[in-house]
Amino acid sequence: MQEAEPDARRKRQEWRLFIFIIVFLFPILSVMVVGGYGFAVWMSQIILGPPG
Repeated sequence: MQEAEPDARRKRQEWRLFIFIIVFLFPILSVMVVGGYGFAVWMSQIILGPPG
């Protein structure tokens, strides 16, 4: 019976980590990637001028 308790604890920790990644980490990373791309385009247009 003692072996089942660490498995349940580990499974609970894995679920918490999964929820953290889905709810917090992926949205923050996606905003950073899109913002970084927008900033790079904006800076390139300041330096090189508008397209066309």
